[in-house]
Amino acid sequence: MSEPVILTERQGDVLVVTLNRPHRHNAMTAELNHHLGLAIEGAEPDGVKVIVITGAGEKAFCAGADMLEMSGVETPDTPLPPQEARVNGTGRLAATPLPVIAAMNGYCYGGGARLAIDCDIRLASDNATFRLPGVEYGLVVAAATLPRLVGVSKAKEWIFTARKFAADEALASGLLSAVYPQSELLPAALDMAATIAGHSVAAVRESKRVMDLATVSEAAKAEENAVNSELRGSPEQTERFRSATNKVTGR
Repeated sequence: MSEPVILTERQGDVLVVTLNRPHRHNAMTAELNHHLGLAIEGAEPDGVKVIVITGAGEKAFCAGADMLEMSGVETPDTPLPPQEARVNGTGRLAATPLPVIAAMNGYCYGGGARLAIDCDIRLASDNATFRLPGVEYGLVVAAATLPRLVGVSKAKEWIFTARKFAADEALASGLLSAVYPQSELLPAALDMAATIAGHSVAAVRESKRVMDLATVSEAAKAEENAVNSELRGSPEQTERFRSATNKVTGR
């Protein structure tokens, strides 16, 4: 029997959600995205006040989309509901009224970086590295959401070059709130979550809602999704993705 791709642990008013595919650097699959959505969807009705998201192991938060699944080389370990019945984890994350803290304990690339950007607060270990390689694969990643955190110029540099950068640069640029030694990261995230959970639930949620109204462009997010729908499957995107997959598989 395969391990669950998402682990959840309740600590008082805080729900810890762990992306649990350490053998693949917690890369995002359809199964993981669905179960992440279920965890976030069930948190509010269950009385959770704050969510902390982290990655299993000591190497990765989330290395982005699982290229072997996307290329069809591998299929989900367990059957999934029909597409229309699946829960979109990234969509649920962006929509939840609960405050969400990302505790990034290693690689944070592509869709993993986008996942972290959609959280409210981002903390990282000192070994964490970041990369937004969407343009290498013919896709748009975080163009709608990253600029509000680090400014347009830095966001364009990171997205256009797709270069890797370290936690200290992410901290200096405003992507992160703090950096910790790896052993201290999750305890620090839980301490922060407990502090937030001790405040007025209504005031915290409304503060989040108003700040998001002031800084999040739903039109830009919708445009990014629409553009990616057009780009996926184009000759250039298909060839770029095939080339990248060949590097991973050696085929």
